[in-house]
Amino acid sequence: MAWLATLTAGQQQIVTNTCCDGKLQALVGLGGVGKSQLAIEHGYRVEAASPDTWVFWVHASNAARFEQSYRAIANCVKVPGRQDPKADIFQLVHDWLQDERKGRWVLILDNVDDARFLLEARGAGRDKETEGKGWQPLVNYVPKRQHGSVLVTTRSRNAARGLVDERDIVSVEPMERRDAVALLQKKLGQQEKSEEVVELATELECMPLAMVQAAAYIIQRRPCYSMKQYLANFRRSDRKKTALFDNKDIQVREELRRDREAKNSIIITWQISFDYIRETRPSAAGLLSLMSFFDRQGIPENLLRAQPGEEPAQQEQHKRDSERQAWEDEDSTSQSSAGDDGFEDDVQMLRDYSFISANIDGASFEMHGLVQLATRKWLQIHDELEQWKQHFVSNLCAAFPTGHHENWAVCQGLFAHAKSAAEQRPEREDSLKDWASLLYKAAWYALEIGNWVEAEAMSLQSTKTRRKILGVDHEDTLWIHRSILYIDKIKL
Repeated sequence: MAWLATLTAGQQQIVTNTCCDGKLQALVGLGGVGKSQLAIEHGYRVEAASPDTWVFWVHASNAARFEQSYRAIANCVKVPGRQDPKADIFQLVHDWLQDERKGRWVLILDNVDDARFLLEARGAGRDKETEGKGWQPLVNYVPKRQHGSVLVTTRSRNAARGLVDERDIVSVEPMERRDAVALLQKKLGQQEKSEEVVELATELECMPLAMVQAAAYIIQRRPCYSMKQYLANFRRSDRKKTALFDNKDIQVREELRRDREAKNSIIITWQISFDYIRETRPSAAGLLSLMSFFDRQGIPENLLRAQPGEEPAQQEQHKRDSERQAWEDEDSTSQSSAGDDGFEDDVQMLRDYSFISANIDGASFEMHGLVQLATRKWLQIHDELEQWKQHFVSNLCAAFPTGHHENWAVCQGLFAHAKSAAEQRPEREDSLKDWASLLYKAAWYALEIGNWVEAEAMSLQSTKTRRKILGVDHEDTLWIHRSILYIDKIKL
């Protein structure tokens, strides 16, 4: 199998150390990072090393598919009583697995992204007949025996915690660059230039499913299409990127995915998780939405907590007010404190899904650029793109200071986000004013530090916008126009 032949050293170690007898472990990571493929490889290796060991695959995305898989196991091993319509198929399979005389086994529970159906009592709250039976949660029918092992794959660390001990959770990260390049070269053959392969692996952030998708797209269009063209299209705009990933004509070889119902598009894969997060914790979905517009690195926590347009001084004052209120009344829980707890819970949920990570400074975050792209596409589908773009621009504009020397440290920390904002032009006029103001301040800073290229580009964008919404003779328009003339003079 092509993908499995290019396991990285880290992935090799995961597969090698996964699930000894009597062990219950979980592979956790971002959708499309290769968890199911690692589980497949583990199953093949067990089968090769010990042909007498049973390897059972359970589709565990929901209760119906879980039951379907248990029935398939019962049929495979010919469990007595399985054809009785009144039989409890879960109990029958459980009892068979419990019996040491049946031999060693490995049970792989794939795609347990929402573990509630496993942890809640069966039939709870559905009808009086099922409630009276006192059925156990489905997780109780997953045996823990010395002659068997269980491997879970999930996108959610929280779901994994409900099934295994924290020490038995294994994080699956994107590939190292050299391994990602090796995967692309194996898929594409030797027809592409090595430097272009490296560029594509970097653009796709070494995400296995994204790279497999890209390779399939290129291969299916040869010889009329090349990697160079793919890279050019990918870098052109968000619309082109999502079009490349959303293309329904891409055929990814089915050997790569054990579950035939799994989505081959990495964008759709993540958007399913976005929908679940919105359903279970809307505020976490809102936080993800806001973060999707920043530069992917160094996303400042204070701008995520801020209300639209709230300046840093206001944020600090609100913080002092809430601290004073808590001091004055220890027995009451202030709204601000509750809000802080809510923010931390939102962050934790996004971290559990590997959509974001916290930086070592404890005051900023990072996220994958492809996750940001998928989030913005998701917002567009739900007609919320402009709403969250406006929130982002408003917060950043309020926080970005003028380009005076004493503000350079703050400007430096926010400049990458201003560059990101420059590529996210809002449509609403009230937001355009903030956008033009933000670019003016960012251009001022860029000019002061000698970054004339960025200064000129941002000044031109700001001038064009201010002319349209404020008029040619408005003071703010004239100020930014003078900056452009000054830049032109310096360049001569």
